[in-house]
Amino acid sequence: MEATFDSLFLGFSVALRFDVLWYAFLGCLVGTLVGMLPGIGPLAGISILLPLTFGLDATKAIVMLAGIYYGSQYGGSTTSILLRIPGEAASVMTCIDGNAMAKKGRAGAALCIAAVGSFIAGTFGVIVLTLIAPPVAAFALRFGPPEYTALLTLGLIFLAYMSTTSLVRTLLMAALGLLLGTIGIDVMTGHFRFSFNIAELGDGIGIVPVAVGLFGLGELLATPSHQVKGDVTRPRLRELLPTRKEWHESAMPIARGSVLGFVVGIIPGSAHIISSFLSYAVERRVSKHPEEFGKGAVAGVAGPESANNAASTGAFVPMLALGIPTGPVTAVLMAALLIHGVPPGPTLVNDHPNVFWGFVASMYVGNLMLLALNLPLVGLFVNLLRIPYAYLYPLIIMFCVIGVYEVNHSIVDVWIMLIMGVVGYGLKKFGFDPAPLVLGLVIAPIFEMSLRQSLIMSGGNYMIFLDYQQRPIALGLLATSAILLLLSVISSILRQRDWRAKLAQAEAVERQ
Repeated sequence: MEATFDSLFLGFSVALRFDVLWYAFLGCLVGTLVGMLPGIGPLAGISILLPLTFGLDATKAIVMLAGIYYGSQYGGSTTSILLRIPGEAASVMTCIDGNAMAKKGRAGAALCIAAVGSFIAGTFGVIVLTLIAPPVAAFALRFGPPEYTALLTLGLIFLAYMSTTSLVRTLLMAALGLLLGTIGIDVMTGHFRFSFNIAELGDGIGIVPVAVGLFGLGELLATPSHQVKGDVTRPRLRELLPTRKEWHESAMPIARGSVLGFVVGIIPGSAHIISSFLSYAVERRVSKHPEEFGKGAVAGVAGPESANNAASTGAFVPMLALGIPTGPVTAVLMAALLIHGVPPGPTLVNDHPNVFWGFVASMYVGNLMLLALNLPLVGLFVNLLRIPYAYLYPLIIMFCVIGVYEVNHSIVDVWIMLIMGVVGYGLKKFGFDPAPLVLGLVIAPIFEMSLRQSLIMSGGNYMIFLDYQQRPIALGLLATSAILLLLSVISSILRQRDWRAKLAQAEAVERQ
């Protein structure tokens, strides 16, 4: 424990430097704005701004990008409460009771409870992250290539299992990402693979143009370009303070949401979205007055807002300690670290303590910044909702093209971004989630290297993954993957049976 506090002190010595503070503030500010603007979201915001970090060192880059991530969780509540439009997907549940409170004249109280709940949950999440990430990383140092291969397999299958789309579609997208990750020079043999004699593809398809294309251009193309219209409720500063009764009603939902959100955040998938739905369901179930939900219940704002912020912090545990992305946002953040020459995973704590502990300490500071931003500046932020999308979209596309080109000064990267933008639009129109594609692309080099090293160790024998005496961890992880696939198949069979039964019943009714 003493070593942890010493390391955290080192982190604060890094995070409290003026230059790092500036980038933390910039990330929090941009994240708040990104969360407020409907149709953008943290993933698109981080993807678009990722190229701007290439002139920075790893610590400043990850601090700014992470600030955008958890800052967007704060900003999303503003449009949800004032406009009943979720600026960010995790704020969907806040729309229900937050906007109902605004219509009752309690918009300020709802915004204050959302901001304070987010601050408490975010701080709680960072404290737990501080305590458990180093031991998890130390345990992961026991992992060899077979264990890493099994862990990455489990991560992909768990993500597919938790996805809102079908398991087959999600795994198909992940497999496509893994295939794209094989383009370029084979690191073990030095051969060019699938590069079509394009020299720029020697290093493989860049994560930046793919992410910016799929989530930046793809989102813009899929979102209607007309301005979202709504009646903006303007809160006054003196109305921001909730009553004593409202504080009392929000205390336990904030506590429950913080714990629930962090636990769910560690699980691969869209954790911050899932956690807000779970928190709302829990609060409604434990409430003594469930009939108030949907009509302005304070717990319906406090619980989900706390849960999505705690989940966004929990998602950093497997990313930093294991090098496993739990979702598309953490995958892009992992890519940012890799681009800056800092591989996330078990060795991060020991090899790059300034980056790891500076990042953790910056999250304490970032939560304070967000609390200060989200209360006094609400009136200013609301004016951004009036910017017509006809002006906003061309600016975003311009920044996408310039940012991607500046990474390698390669027109090939710009073409990849444009192609991926069209692909992202098509995937959304046909109901495919593009996030697993990026996850597959990010982990492809690690997965391929671990798999091939494992087979070299065993002389080409795949049974090395099932050796319960020498590799019990790998066997356990693969067994868990098999159970998840089996559960998904059973669930699919049961859904088909229910559908056929309902169809037969409807046909019987028609015949009568």
